[in-house]
Amino acid sequence: MTTTLCIDIGGSGLKAALCSDDGTMISERVKIKTPYPCPPSRLVESLLKLVTPLGDYDRVSVGFPGLVRNGVVGNIPSLSRSAYDGVTDPALVAAWHGYDLQRALQQVFPKPLRLANDADVQGAAVVEGRGFEFVMTLGTGIGTAVFQDGVLLPHLELSHALFRTDTDFDAAIGNVARKAIGNERWMGRVIRAIDLFDQILFFDHCYIGGGNAVRLAGLELPPRCHIVSNTAGLLGGVRLWDHTV
Repeated sequence: MTTTLCIDIGGSGLKAALCSDDGTMISERVKIKTPYPCPPSRLVESLLKLVTPLGDYDRVSVGFPGLVRNGVVGNIPSLSRSAYDGVTDPALVAAWHGYDLQRALQQVFPKPLRLANDADVQGAAVVEGRGFEFVMTLGTGIGTAVFQDGVLLPHLELSHALFRTDTDFDAAIGNVARKAIGNERWMGRVIRAIDLFDQILFFDHCYIGGGNAVRLAGLELPPRCHIVSNTAGLLGGVRLWDHTV
């Protein structure tokens, strides 16, 4: 059996667990709050401390809440703030942009390691492999992933497209906005966001995950949409090895 150390980096929390080949958790799920401010070195140190109690593993999968290509960070709005609900810190933006996170993680986790956007990882756990599937995660920010017949397509930061004239999807339905406008108005924005994404993508199915997805419980979702468990952010770490990232 191959044991995968699955790590889910979030704007509010860092989570990890050991998973078996079939995606079953075989350890406790450990979690700590994401530290702020969170420059790259502090994140790596926090992850190492987080997973130390879990024991041995054969490989590592890491979901990261931002744009990462070839292991290098291009954009990470949540960790570029000095506080969780704070404003963007130019020094943190500079520290993260171009940072080789893959190399840094490989140094502290000396096993085969894959790093991908967290929505891509979550999607790997939930898509059915039929047609064009869209994954949207609702958390500190908004994550997106797209799959064609089960194949993970190159990551696009769709949440930074405009939701309206002066606001992108990330700002309009992220957690800061939810707290500011209340759940009822926020849920209306989520439904509007799904419709707008459908007009762009013409998806066959939409999966909604992330920590805030549970707040949609009881809401009538648009056709072809359903909510998935937030644990997929960890369990997708096993399926990630079936995809090219």
